Amino acid sequence: MASTAGSSARVVHTEHEREREPLLGIPDTGDDDALDMGKSKGYAAVDVHGVSLVDQEDEETGWEELPDHKRQLGLLSTASLIFNRVIGTGIFATPSVILRSSGSVGLSLVMWLLGATVALCGTAVYMELGTGLPRNGGEKNYLEFIYRRPKLLVTCVYAMYAVLTGWQAASCAVFGEYALHALNPSQAPSASDSRLAGVICITAALFLHGTMLKAGLRLQNALGLFKLGVLVVIALSGVASLLHIKGFRVENPPRNFEWDRMWEGSLSGGANAFVTGLFNVIWCFIGYSNANYALAEVRDPVRTIKRAAPLAMVSVTAVYFLVNVAYLAVVDKEEIINSGRIVAALHFGKLWGVGAERTVSVIVALSTLGNILAVLFTHGRVVQELGREGVLPFSSIFASNKPFNAPLAGLFEQWFVTSTLVLLVPPGDTYLFMLNLSSYPLALINMFVSGGLSFIHLPDRWLSERLQELRASYGWRPPFRSWTLVTLFFFLSNVFLVVVPLIPPARDYRVYESLPYWSHVLVGWVISLAGVAYWYMWCVWLPRRGGYSLVREWTRDDDGTTRRVVRKVKIT
Repeated sequence: MASTAGSSARVVHTEHEREREPLLGIPDTGDDDALDMGKSKGYAAVDVHGVSLVDQEDEETGWEELPDHKRQLGLLSTASLIFNRVIGTGIFATPSVILRSSGSVGLSLVMWLLGATVALCGTAVYMELGTGLPRNGGEKNYLEFIYRRPKLLVTCVYAMYAVLTGWQAASCAVFGEYALHALNPSQAPSASDSRLAGVICITAALFLHGTMLKAGLRLQNALGLFKLGVLVVIALSGVASLLHIKGFRVENPPRNFEWDRMWEGSLSGGANAFVTGLFNVIWCFIGYSNANYALAEVRDPVRTIKRAAPLAMVSVTAVYFLVNVAYLAVVDKEEIINSGRIVAALHFGKLWGVGAERTVSVIVALSTLGNILAVLFTHGRVVQELGREGVLPFSSIFASNKPFNAPLAGLFEQWFVTSTLVLLVPPGDTYLFMLNLSSYPLALINMFVSGGLSFIHLPDRWLSERLQELRASYGWRPPFRSWTLVTLFFFLSNVFLVVVPLIPPARDYRVYESLPYWSHVLVGWVISLAGVAYWYMWCVWLPRRGGYSLVREWTRDDDGTTRRVVRKVKIT
């Protein structure tokens, strides 16, 4: 038998406390010898156990125990995490890219509706998963729950995405451009100056969330409400312009909504251009799962996420569509396409002159700051969770909350990767590449998450007896359950988003100025393969060479927090 050196926790080998067996294999029953470390499966020297320090109820429900004083997020803060993640740079910065990708005003509005539908379906899927597994970590927990064999494989692949993808890079690029545009609206900022301003922004966010947690949360919440209010003002100004209300009239108003002109140029860039535009739309709605990364820090997480997620996403969806109508009511289609990314500033400039254009640039920069704060807050905690479980090298550093009661190491890692991307991606392609580099891995992750959940949802008559037994092994009984058709639609939409970018674009359309059209796809799959390689090295090759197994245990820290930890166990 294996013995655990240096561990004060007593490992128990009861059938109840042992984690369920993986997907792609029917659970073994009644085989006590399988618990022996020396009889681990050949593909990975990993076994999973519970410990007596964790109550059986917690193991069954998936709850992560956390002292009450660490649950600092209420309804407003939880909704703000979603608001700030969703309402970032997208609605201000990407309408010109989306209009260019679609080729026409009418098709661009259809794309916004498609993106909203995918986002609302995704919201329902992640509400089900969040209420069923209310822990920190988000997709990591859901992938581990669904795909359990080979053990720890999906954990390692997801860890590569969490660590290597600069989730805030696109937002930093836009912050720099808008902040400098506010200082001098008459001159376009240089690429180097914009990048430097973006790095300064995320550095300030690192300082706030890493050293002054409560102050960072207050600013984050305030910016969330501020952004929603700004979008309402933009939407109402567009409606007022369409109605020719005094103070909102435009000289030579555009004819974007004339029926023949609305559909002129549709799909001129081909299928690849359409999907690239759809990626940008979906990016504008990304954030419906943002609160899931920090659910262990939410007060009454099941009740709160069931209220906060729909409140945030329905409000954002309605405002987004009205804001796009407002842009098109004031600015001509060709001017939007040629504007780069400052369509919101053009909108206000057309209505009230250059002074208003400067004001809206300040507004967009503050909105982007809120997005950067929200993403850094949640993804820093994902890195910390991977550190707490022993998945990352130097795990004790990433797991720590010292010295400011915040995951400073995880936040710093996200700062480092994001800043590196912002500074190194070639000028001209910076924003779109970083946007797609974030969107494509999310499509991959969403495809596997929703595909597994769709399997759990399927009716018995669609499954063989063996697959019914496999599904029953999950014991899935979440407090909230999305409709099966919604889950399937979300799965199929993500399959579409994963596959179609591989199709070459039309000859007269370029996705990037200097990079191949498949660059972001290649990087996404390389990150996946890096996760597989890391898993093989950590879970297979090193244990075989070192004569040990990896054991995953539930343990309780001194402050009462429970967590799962991967430990080395010497084989005797």
